[in-house]
Amino acid sequence: MAKEIILLVDDEPHIIELSQLYLQNEGYHIEVAYDGLTALSQFERLKPALMVLDLMLPELNGWEVCKRIRARSDMPIIMLTARDDDVDKIVGLELGADDYMTKPYNPRELVARVKAVLRRVTPTITTKSSYHVASLRVEIERREARLGRELLNLRSKEFDLLHTFLEHKGLVLSRDQLLNLVWGFEFYGETRTVDVHVAHLREKLSGDPDIKIETVWGVGYKFVVNE
Repeated sequence: MAKEIILLVDDEPHIIELSQLYLQNEGYHIEVAYDGLTALSQFERLKPALMVLDLMLPELNGWEVCKRIRARSDMPIIMLTARDDDVDKIVGLELGADDYMTKPYNPRELVARVKAVLRRVTPTITTKSSYHVASLRVEIERREARLGRELLNLRSKEFDLLHTFLEHKGLVLSRDQLLNLVWGFEFYGETRTVDVHVAHLREKLSGDPDIKIETVWGVGYKFVVNE
């Protein structure tokens, strides 16, 4: 089986070298870029399985790189930020990053996060192939969701979140449960990740007033359908 390609994007060579060493030891094929424009070029050429992307880059910053990639691909992105700033994290998640880490970080943790992200984007077996609630139709194997006749433009994690809600319709799921079910047991992120994705999914489902993702204060969320 061909090795999965991981693209490391950072303008600090020592960080690249250390991360590359640990990831290569786990069997990944590593490619690197030291600025944003090169990162986009490498993304187009290599079609990597995952990108580790620093925010502060020459030529083109990480936010813009992420935005351009998300306009055409669901490739997983782990963002790196040099400071523990919630604004950086929230903006990154809203642009479509799958996870984030604050520098400096333990390269072993990076390996664990890469594995977790790649595992959760791997298709899983489900006992139900489709769902039809109110005007919403979801085809699991085709990863398509329609609201009436409109095909919803759902990102990968938004679709997985919707699928999880459908499987647990009417039940209250905590943020930690959603992190485990959608992002994987070894996910190291914060529950803000769930809030951001729920907000996006709510907006895309807003065309049907019979479908609601209710906030259960102090607990989590509940998917409710008025049928």
